[in-house]
Amino acid sequence: MLENMQIGFLAMPVVQKLYNACKESFSVDGPLSEEALGKVRSILDDMKPSNVGLEQEAQLARGWKGAMPGTNGKKVRNGSHQYPPPIKYLHLHECDRFSIGIFCMPPSSIIPLHNHPGMTVLSKLLYGTLHVKSYDWLDLPGTADLSQARPAKLVRDCEMSAPCGTTILYPTKGGNIHCFKAITPCALFDILSPPYSSEAGRHCSYFRKSPRRDLPDIDQLCGIKPSEVVWLEEIPPPENFVVRRGQYKGPVIRP
Repeated sequence: MLENMQIGFLAMPVVQKLYNACKESFSVDGPLSEEALGKVRSILDDMKPSNVGLEQEAQLARGWKGAMPGTNGKKVRNGSHQYPPPIKYLHLHECDRFSIGIFCMPPSSIIPLHNHPGMTVLSKLLYGTLHVKSYDWLDLPGTADLSQARPAKLVRDCEMSAPCGTTILYPTKGGNIHCFKAITPCALFDILSPPYSSEAGRHCSYFRKSPRRDLPDIDQLCGIKPSEVVWLEEIPPPENFVVRRGQYKGPVIRP
């Protein structure tokens, strides 16, 4: 009987193994422990485009060699604005403990700077190349008012290319506030725990750099370089940020 169970586990789709691990590892307050989070991460590390029905898209991305003109948000000849191409979101699962989905990003598309309040996020780039920039808040005295600019420290500012490992951001570290720009066609697999919920105070907020340039007291920076400190201010959701629901074609997750 044990042998049959082992064979069944090996034959189980990777995305089903991932869902099962998430179900065991996450509560309504997030990961049960670092060990539990590690189990989810180890499965996500091995996730491939073919495991979620995206092998054809991944092959196209690998052969991609050009730029897409007129998609940088600047004015085109007739004076109208050409917005970045829309992003597709493939929904796999959502409950009060976690959500699973995939962002399929065309070249030059942008996911603007946004946060994940009280959330832990695992991200895995399935194919393609993108640029990521992320920050964490600097919790200094008198800077907690979100209605005004707050100081933040730079965590990452780099390109990522698949295949690569899973990245994890936490409620207060790891780059909880981040943005992405697709350099080639790419797909980003995301697990959020707990998921966004306005009712529970986990509302997605968007930010931009503030023109404010003064620095907090250098003694409070705890070794952080002044060049890594920026002021961020909250803004309304950008009108040119368009996400459309796409069709998930991978194995069906069985709760």
